[in-house]
Amino acid sequence: MAYTETTSTSWFQRLGSSFGGMAAGIVAIIIGTGLLYWNEGDYVYTGDSINEAQSLVVEIPDITKIDPSFTGKLIHATGMTETKDTLTDGIFGIQTIAVKMQRKSEYYQWVESSKTETKKKLGGGEEKVITYTYKQEWVTSPVNSSEFKDPAYKNMNSVLTTVPEETIAAPTVTFGAYTLPPFLKNSISGNIPLNVQLTESKIAELSKHINPQAAQPVNPRQDDMPGFGRVADDPKPRAGVHIQGNTIYLGISPATPQNGDVRVNFTEVKPAQISIVAKVTGSTFEQYRASNNKTFSAFSMGTVGVENLFASAHSSNSTMTWVLRVVGVILVIAGLKMIVAPLAVFASVIPLLGSIVGAGTGIVCTLLGLAWSFLVISIAWLRFRPLIGGALVAVALALIAVLYMKGRKRKAVEAS
Repeated sequence: MAYTETTSTSWFQRLGSSFGGMAAGIVAIIIGTGLLYWNEGDYVYTGDSINEAQSLVVEIPDITKIDPSFTGKLIHATGMTETKDTLTDGIFGIQTIAVKMQRKSEYYQWVESSKTETKKKLGGGEEKVITYTYKQEWVTSPVNSSEFKDPAYKNMNSVLTTVPEETIAAPTVTFGAYTLPPFLKNSISGNIPLNVQLTESKIAELSKHINPQAAQPVNPRQDDMPGFGRVADDPKPRAGVHIQGNTIYLGISPATPQNGDVRVNFTEVKPAQISIVAKVTGSTFEQYRASNNKTFSAFSMGTVGVENLFASAHSSNSTMTWVLRVVGVILVIAGLKMIVAPLAVFASVIPLLGSIVGAGTGIVCTLLGLAWSFLVISIAWLRFRPLIGGALVAVALALIAVLYMKGRKRKAVEAS
């Protein structure tokens, strides 16, 4: 059953909050403006470093032996990775020979969701009706149910034990005769399920630490078994340790999960074919540092040619730049809306009038925010790429002209 909570906010309270939000709006505009300017410069510098690296890269024909003539050079190479290291999970004792082994935990918990409906009242006040619903599902961390709104669900959650997530990497991963540094080794992907095998003694040891009737709070103390939370003593029957492929299930039955049950999944990354662009340093590699002090390296799974690696690097640079542009524009527009928010609140004494003013100021803030963002970006490009910057200035001025014309037209209508 859903649980509802109703709160009312007076016109004066809303007005005070809107004035308080003006300072946050100014901060948002400053942050958005700085982000937009910095982002354009970073895009140019990163692109220049990629172009510089592309002009210097050479091919290593054979990685099975270390060739001193390549030391200090930026190279492209493709080959198979290898490792002889045995990785051991510190809690469950699971072992494998792999590049990486990963342990992820999930907990069966009650989860709170909310939906808010806002109603505007005559006189400028607002009434918010928040509806809370609850359901059980698997989550990546225990949920603190003491903060639930519905008293019927408060403090309903518990966990049998807590198992921290962990990624274990092989100390040494080779690439032919070379050794991969962490920034390349950690880029190797391709997680596959790791079949779990536990000895009877390990299962018995684990069983001592779980008991559904004595389930512990969300933030348990630690006992003498590394990685597990302490479970209180209880005379009732204990939950079992169930193994299903790459999953260790802690609970009564995997088919019928109960609140507090835990499942731990194991995956591994096996040696694989990779392609890299990096600077050779003796028997290993490091990132290339361009003349503008930006660092560069490229990595891809499988056999990938040097041209495709650099094309992917340019594409990633462009994608990230556009993502940050959108974030910067949103910050600027949101900041402007927070600054003019008191206007809509003033007008909301009559709800319909408040909606009209809010929509109007929203459109103006959006256009003004776009114009300001274009102007900032164009100034940045005038600094880094003058020709493109000039074109962007023209676009920004055109948007400002549109705003000016709209303002004059509105005044003419009011005068008539």
